Amino acid sequence: MTGQNRPEPLRAASPLFLREPEIRRGVEWLYFGYSHLTRTIDEELSAQGLGRAHHRALYFIARQPELTVSQLLALLAITKQSLGRVLGELVERGLVETRTGERDRRQKLLRLTAEGAALESRLFEALRERMSAAYASAGQGAVGGFWAVLEGLVPETERARIEALGG
Repeated sequence: MTGQNRPEPLRAASPLFLREPEIRRGVEWLYFGYSHLTRTIDEELSAQGLGRAHHRALYFIARQPELTVSQLLALLAITKQSLGRVLGELVERGLVETRTGERDRRQKLLRLTAEGAALESRLFEALRERMSAAYASAGQGAVGGFWAVLEGLVPETERARIEALGG
């Protein structure tokens, strides 16, 4: 047990943490951790006839109401065609609404409808429960380290976009 009455990690990092086995272990835990986290909401998405791309759009529109289509494209790093399909389905289902920008009439501003906000909230609650349990299990110090590693994976040129989300 550690000083905070929680079990030791399954396996401590090797002092040689930059060797291939340690890097592969990190990649594998990142892959499987994210995979299991997103599976938490797959059933609800499927019941709605939606997929993970729809969820990502709902999530970021919830984080930044009045987000422009261009900003969402940059956040999701998908093609305009893919985003067009996803947004078209979300608008058609009454989950997202668009309006024209006031200063730039070419802009499309995105906002969740009440139904879209309720769905996004249910999905986030399921993710929050999983993340909270994982954070609690790892402890406060590990959370900061986890964030630092993830931040290190994002190019510096893109970090401001993430910080702008307000998290």
